Amino acid sequence: MIRFGPSGIPLSCKGRTLRDGIEDVHNLGLTAMEVQLVRVNLNERFASEEEIGHTIRDVAGEIVVRISRQQDRRVTFISDLATPIERGDVLHSLASGVARDYIELAGLGQIARELDIELSLHAPYYMDFADVDGLALKSMDSVVWGGLIADVLQARVVVTHLGRYGELEPAAALERVRANLAAVRERYRAAKLSPLVGIEASGLQEVIGSLDELLWVSKAVKGVVPVLNFAHLHAREGGLLRRPEDFEAVFEKVEKVSEGHFHAHFSGVEHSGGNEIRYTPIKKGDLRFEPLAEALLEDARDLTLISSSPLLEHDAMYMRVIQDRVVAKKLGKPLADSILPPAPPAKAIPLIKVPVQAPPRRPPKRPAAKKPKARPKPKKAPARKKKPARKRPPKRAARKKPKPRPRAKPKKAGRKRSKAKRANRPARGKR
Repeated sequence: MIRFGPSGIPLSCKGRTLRDGIEDVHNLGLTAMEVQLVRVNLNERFASEEEIGHTIRDVAGEIVVRISRQQDRRVTFISDLATPIERGDVLHSLASGVARDYIELAGLGQIARELDIELSLHAPYYMDFADVDGLALKSMDSVVWGGLIADVLQARVVVTHLGRYGELEPAAALERVRANLAAVRERYRAAKLSPLVGIEASGLQEVIGSLDELLWVSKAVKGVVPVLNFAHLHAREGGLLRRPEDFEAVFEKVEKVSEGHFHAHFSGVEHSGGNEIRYTPIKKGDLRFEPLAEALLEDARDLTLISSSPLLEHDAMYMRVIQDRVVAKKLGKPLADSILPPAPPAKAIPLIKVPVQAPPRRPPKRPAAKKPKARPKPKKAPARKKKPARKRPPKRAARKKPKPRPRAKPKKAGRKRSKAKRANRPARGKR
């Protein structure tokens, strides 16, 4: 069976909780999902009186991944779901947004099973199993704590990277990786954790993770399986995966150590000089999905294919559509060799003569119905005589405006003379 799903909560999901992601994956018609455990910061506190005698799985409100206990002047760290808590223990809880506690994780695992969603878990991306940077113990703890969560979720595999070579030779680095992964698997067995440890292929030359290295480690440590990141393999080998035969060769190499199931990642990739530059959507990279779909069609395999593309669930659905098209195209072709034996020739069935009857006479045609006569149009009433127009009265002559009378000029004021002068003045006309 081939399952498709996104790496993390879908981008189109309205909620950002793990439950929202599982339900959204189911609504999109996908059947797988990889839970992202990207942060592993711890909070410490002493165990309360109510928690004594219970296990870390029973602690409500937080995901406790480790108990530190002082025994014989030594501090012992316990990561076990079944060990009871004692007085004086220090509980280390995970500051992560995966879930509230183990009780909620168990419920989410039950929901995923009911919706037929296969879960896996990805540990933090920066790992150092070769102990180049002195982080080997922290890397081992991260994978163990991821195993605790994956076990409660009933996830199949915990995926992890291996880390850089550093200044070590590849053989020496691989030996350190083998020893540290063997210690991780021993802690899994002690805690009775069921998930497998998946080691992912790398797309960089300076990071441990070629296909041959994955096969060597998987053969050396039981319970460790390779995770086929086809984008990383394609980039690391300079664009090797182009034909169905190329993918088929990869499956044949991994089949012996896969324990009956293949876990893989797929996306487009931009690469140069044997190194991955960045992930791209499938349609934009030179790594095409059609050759892989044809290779899967030739031989039925149990495969979980996780979309690590920037488009996440959109490219997961795109891969499912391409796979359906390839299957339909293959089934639509005629088979070269017939599977069933040829059928015997059918015997000829004798024909029975049926007396021919004369066709019945057609009834005479009825005359077509006459069209009704058009009604005569009513006569128009005689037009009324128009009354003569009234004559307008002649226009009256406009009255002439009277000329304005000239204004009298005011007399000049003379000098006043005295009565004596007037008397001495001679009369007019007498001189």
